[in-house]
Amino acid sequence: MTRILNFFVIGLLAGLLVFYQYHRNQQLEREIQGLKAAAGLPVSPEGSGSAQSTDQPPALPAAPATLPAREMDIYDSRQNAITRAIANSADAVVGINVVQVREVRNPWLPQDPLGWMLFDERIWPRTFKQRVQNLGSGFIISSDGYIVTNEHVVRDAAEVVVTTTARHKYQAKTVGTDPLLDLALLEIDADNLPCIPLGNSDNVIVGEWVIAIGNPFGLFDVNDQPSVSVGVISAVKRDFASNIGGRIYTNMIQTDAAINRGNSGGPLLNAEGEAVGMNTLIFSESGGSVGVGFAIPSNRITATIDDLLKGGVDRNYWIGIRALDLNATMAKIYGLDSVRGAVVTSVDPGSPAARAGIRMEDVILEIGGRNVESARSAKDILRSTDLRVGDKLTMKIARKKRVFDVTFTLAPLPGGGQSQP
Repeated sequence: MTRILNFFVIGLLAGLLVFYQYHRNQQLEREIQGLKAAAGLPVSPEGSGSAQSTDQPPALPAAPATLPAREMDIYDSRQNAITRAIANSADAVVGINVVQVREVRNPWLPQDPLGWMLFDERIWPRTFKQRVQNLGSGFIISSDGYIVTNEHVVRDAAEVVVTTTARHKYQAKTVGTDPLLDLALLEIDADNLPCIPLGNSDNVIVGEWVIAIGNPFGLFDVNDQPSVSVGVISAVKRDFASNIGGRIYTNMIQTDAAINRGNSGGPLLNAEGEAVGMNTLIFSESGGSVGVGFAIPSNRITATIDDLLKGGVDRNYWIGIRALDLNATMAKIYGLDSVRGAVVTSVDPGSPAARAGIRMEDVILEIGGRNVESARSAKDILRSTDLRVGDKLTMKIARKKRVFDVTFTLAPLPGGGQSQP
């Protein structure tokens, strides 16, 4: 009897153990299913008693059917339009190292010019030349060695060295520069080089993907590999009211792709691998990228390259007038509602202005569609407009209570001097 009782107790304990284990397994199964559901993984049917294998990666959610084909390509695969554009273009991006010669003030002399009289200039020169290194980016636009970059990258350059991703270094020759548009064309002695085609910047779309490639902070020199950042077109046709550093930036492309020091001159690519712009400047309080960068549109680059290959741009144009600010008395005499404009005080005989019929005491109200507030304003408008010899210029003129437009062609400055608008 005792033996039967022992067997009963052992069987009862074994049954309780099996029941507990079964209950525990069910609880673990429910916890696993809950974790899978939270992670977005496939979940086995309720009550199946077995978890679905996690050896296979979870299926991606279906892409929206409304996306265009190229966006579907970006959505579906790691190897997409962006990665292919980078792979096809990276070897055509170059690092540019520049040695500039600048004239700086002698720091050992007093700042007050009267104090200079105590020092012999032959022993203590007022200024001295200093070699300064600068860096930037560029990209090859033709297989025979033509490279474009920003003019401010190579300004005052005594030496320009171009480094390619193939670890080759070349002494570059400056074919030409356009300081006003901040563009420069370089040439290296090499053939069969990879190059980046210039796209049509008029066709860029706000919101489309773009890629900035370049040499930020000189990282290209670490392993001859450009750095890449990706963003979108944030805005187009950004015009800056005044010139920046003696240059004009109009019709600029805005992007949130990261642009930092050293990226200047590098390409801004679209998903087709075409350069739709050249990374040029940023807005930043810290000096680093905050997602507000600007690129020169590719159509302007194309037009400027043609000019530089032909010998450069002739901006020594001649208008042939001088002017002073309009005052309240003159405005009343001329029947003008506001005191704004510039009064013509003299007209050079035979000048474009004279041939167009502009006379003394005419009031200039607009130049090229931009309002003239004063004589200084008129000069600023001329300085901040891409004008060259042969261009047509329109001015709105007030004369004896009559307002009309005058259009004339800019002529070369007599004697080949420098224009002073």
